[in-house]
Amino acid sequence: VFIGIAWLESVALEHIDSVGERVLIIGGGNTAMDCCRSSLRLGGKDVKVLYRGSRDRMKSSDWELEPALEEEVELVLNHSPEEYIVENGKLVGMKFGVLEWEQGENGRLKSTKVGEVVIPCDTVILAIGQENSFPWVERDIGLDFDEWEVPVVDPTTYESTISGVFFGGDSAFGPKNIIEAVEHGHQAAISMHKYCHNESLTERLPYGMNLVTAKMGLHEWTFSNDYGYENRVDVPTVPMERRFKDINIEVELGFEPGQFKKEVERCLNCDIQTDFAAELCIECDACIDVCPVNCLMISENADEEVLRKQIKTPANNVEQALFVSEALPQTARVMVKDEDVCIHCGLCAERCPTAAFDMKKFTL
Repeated sequence: VFIGIAWLESVALEHIDSVGERVLIIGGGNTAMDCCRSSLRLGGKDVKVLYRGSRDRMKSSDWELEPALEEEVELVLNHSPEEYIVENGKLVGMKFGVLEWEQGENGRLKSTKVGEVVIPCDTVILAIGQENSFPWVERDIGLDFDEWEVPVVDPTTYESTISGVFFGGDSAFGPKNIIEAVEHGHQAAISMHKYCHNESLTERLPYGMNLVTAKMGLHEWTFSNDYGYENRVDVPTVPMERRFKDINIEVELGFEPGQFKKEVERCLNCDIQTDFAAELCIECDACIDVCPVNCLMISENADEEVLRKQIKTPANNVEQALFVSEALPQTARVMVKDEDVCIHCGLCAERCPTAAFDMKKFTL
């Protein structure tokens, strides 16, 4: 029985070079995907990933899960681990409870055990996540911990209950992503600077957005705005029969330089946004004609539910607000745009004869 992260480290350092033929991976995240694929390369013949929930609740990324399934790793869902089966001092299997899920009165999912099953195995790798651990911090130095045993941290200044001691990332707010961790580090650094200069830690710059046009000429922009209709090209991979001969073989071969350049053109220009000036619009429909994803519409104003259905590409993501302009000067209709579908290609702004549409770079 191994712990996922520690086991992967031992594999990388060549301290472990084999596994049993029947391997069970417990967990549903990216670590579990790394463990199951590594197991195949170390001699595993029957590798299963067991997760206590349904597939849509698994934390693994699609680009991690799909290659594992391609390599014929078996995914066993709604199975909760209960007990190791040991005979004569040797691990021979593991007992699982079979679960069914339903939504409780409070809206949270609730599990019901409907059966038990024993799955034979030689090796079990636990990839069920990690948690903060601060046993080395004395509990009598003035540093408060919350119910999750992580330091109590001010969400604005990132300062702990000890003046001048700051925390960020998972150690402060639990599992999040690397982007938020970088922001925590940024904010903590600002607080440290202020602390060292005896300035108020709570005085921060207000959040705001600055927009600057990306237009360089009539049909020229500071970003690449070409739109290609070609389908996405899959990254070339090593043939299946060669993948398991050496654990150090990179499965994805990468693109050739020319193809690589073409694929990166798919960038959605996340720092560029459309800016619409209703008073300049002459309702010529040129922007609607040229839009490659059909996310624009000029219409009589109506309830949001009605507008969502009228757009040529229905705006089904209700969590993303629609853009609805002020009344247009010619007919008092409105310009409607679904930001969830827009790819920021800028063709609407390039086609617009009155510059009612512009593409602007924003900074926070």
